[in-house]
Amino acid sequence: MTKSELIAMYAKARDRKKKDAEADVCFIFDAIRDALAEGDKVVLTGFGTFDVRDRAEKRCLNPRTREPIQLPSGKAPAFKAGRGLKEAVNPKKEAEAPKKVAAAATAAAKPAKKKSKKK
Repeated sequence: MTKSELIAMYAKARDRKKKDAEADVCFIFDAIRDALAEGDKVVLTGFGTFDVRDRAEKRCLNPRTREPIQLPSGKAPAFKAGRGLKEAVNPKKEAEAPKKVAAAATAAAKPAKKKSKKK
């Protein structure tokens, strides 16, 4: 989905003009960007968390010349999906094996202990 498609979907769902919907969507994106630029974390419960992570300095190869180069350290935006988003992407199947079956399979895989004989 592109930004334009998101705006069109929002405008249709909320019965708004596309120009007003675009302003709303852009405001949300700008607010997230500005918060991250200030080093804040943006938590959208049920959806996910946007934050800024430090990126260490690293050594790489220039793909054209194959010469080693040093990339400086910096910051990178990151997103961690929340439970609601993960469940929407990976819905639980009703036919999942019960936990007891999995535990029994694990127990069967362990070798039996031998009794030691005392003399």
